[in-house]
Amino acid sequence: MNETNVFIYTLSTCSHCKATKKLLSECTVPYDYVDVDLLKGEERKATLDNVRKVNPKCSFPTIVIGETVIVGHKEDQIKEALGI
Repeated sequence: MNETNVFIYTLSTCSHCKATKKLLSECTVPYDYVDVDLLKGEERKATLDNVRKVNPKCSFPTIVIGETVIVGHKEDQIKEALGI
């Protein structure tokens, strides 16, 4: 498996976001994430601006694996991007 940085923009109440985190944990893939809905003020605005740069529709989860962006819980695409 590649040692690729994985970052997920999520919502704390989103079932697809939770499923994506679970998949990565089960595959022992280290990742960082932010629950955008729990942010406030300028931090939330700045984070949403970052999401829109890689996903103009600003939907969740938005998964960034290296240079690859996957929108939604797409298990096959996530595994392919991770090389697993």
